[in-house]
Amino acid sequence: MDPMIVMDGVGKWYGAFHALKNINLSVAKGEKVVLCGPSGSGKSTLIRCINHLEAIAEGRITVDGIRLGKSASIDSIRREVGMVFQSFNLFPHMTVLSNCMLAPMKVRGLKAKDAEEIARTYLERVRIADQADKYPAQLSGGQQQRVAIARALCMNPKVLLFDEPTSALDPEMVKEVLDTMISLAGEGRTMVCVTHEMGFARAVADRVIFMASGEIVEEAAPAEFFTHPRSERTRTFLGQILGH
Repeated sequence: MDPMIVMDGVGKWYGAFHALKNINLSVAKGEKVVLCGPSGSGKSTLIRCINHLEAIAEGRITVDGIRLGKSASIDSIRREVGMVFQSFNLFPHMTVLSNCMLAPMKVRGLKAKDAEEIARTYLERVRIADQADKYPAQLSGGQQQRVAIARALCMNPKVLLFDEPTSALDPEMVKEVLDTMISLAGEGRTMVCVTHEMGFARAVADRVIFMASGEIVEEAAPAEFFTHPRSERTRTFLGQILGH
């Protein structure tokens, strides 16, 4: 199967700080990959490089056969890659419905009527259709994050990227967002998710990747990753996060 995402020898610096070190990663079409690791390990930087929210210093990134580089390729890749952020990033002055209609109209050139139909379909999909005419500030964090997921889906992306989508939520709101993501995972979409929610990783991931100090330390299927971690750093991390 052709890979959807290929990262080949990717390096990234912030000044003197070496944030990503020789990252080699291939994600197949329809594969669900979870990135985990301690804070500052490079997980969010890696995921933000896939759609050029962060520019790489060395190496190559290819998404669906398009090499990320010139502005034209960046634009074409961003049309096919949906991103769900930690802090929702909804436009506060626009209703839920308008937030979801904006990109299909501006980027895909859809008429308002068609964009609205798509937006309402995906708001229904994430079980929040009844909030369409409200503004983000009128919603809970969990509801806002589900709107953000619907907004990403409205572009019908080939890839969905999630950057710690539950870390800004109160504990009681985490489940509603994870349930939405688990449901999406069953649709065969390519998903790369940075998260500390190990229950989600067990339930959904085809592969779990552990990062530390800007490097991929270990990767395996969930059953192997959680029961037989090979690296001492992985074992330490799992011990801290799982409490054993």
